[in-house]
Amino acid sequence: MTLAVARPRSVLFAPGNRPELIAKLPRSAPDAVVIDLEDAIPGTPDAKASARPVARDAARDLIAAAPKLPVFVRVNAPHSPYFADDLAVLTPELAGVVVPKLEAVADVQLVVDAMSTHGLTLPLLAGLETGAGVWHAHDILSHPAVAWAYFGAEDYVADLGGTRTPGGLEVLYARSQVALAARLAGVAALDIVVTALNDPGTFRTDAAQGRALGYAGKLCIHPAQVALAHEVFGATPAEVARAHALLDAAHAAGAAGHGAFSFEGQMVDEPMLARARAVLAQEDSA
Repeated sequence: MTLAVARPRSVLFAPGNRPELIAKLPRSAPDAVVIDLEDAIPGTPDAKASARPVARDAARDLIAAAPKLPVFVRVNAPHSPYFADDLAVLTPELAGVVVPKLEAVADVQLVVDAMSTHGLTLPLLAGLETGAGVWHAHDILSHPAVAWAYFGAEDYVADLGGTRTPGGLEVLYARSQVALAARLAGVAALDIVVTALNDPGTFRTDAAQGRALGYAGKLCIHPAQVALAHEVFGATPAEVARAHALLDAAHAAGAAGHGAFSFEGQMVDEPMLARARAVLAQEDSA
């Protein structure tokens, strides 16, 4: 797993039944892409069945055309009637499998066991998008098969019977809980979808909130959102320069035998140094 896959700034989705859109996924240069068999496909047996061979072939072609682009497939939820048949779409060449609506650690093990019957061992991008999923977030994300997580606000609010609002106060607790659980489990968390496709200001504002909460990147449902996600979740030149300067000052202070020192009028502590190292690591992964 490359560093760029470990902490993607952007993950761009395309419907599994639209090979012409899947082929175009690399054009906006996302950090990773998802071929979607869940929400993007109508919830009928015929629609799901017809999408699977299309998605499998499109994934194979995309991996061949863009071998450095991490390609995922999102299957349907483990307890849905479509999950078992979705496994036929998965191949070892995928970067991982996106599994929505995980609600307990037993669900993760169910997925792992089901993949093993197909001879597959793929890391999971775990979807937490129900009340139970958020409540059990730490246990779910601590499973060794889980490498990334995302929070699904729309399904979460629907599960609770709430209402989505522009300010997003109704998902602040859950959004924070998933970010915290991901941090404790040592996996990268991906932030909620922005459904306003032609409103870059709304996307930037929402993404900035996600970054402030500790998310590593953003789920994107339109190619135009990829550059915006990189803008918000990527390190700016000023941040990179400041991080270098701070770490250089820390090295100089250590060489002089000083345990504490000031930088730009602030007393430096370990969290400041950790943040500077994280900024440079983020820059290296871009």
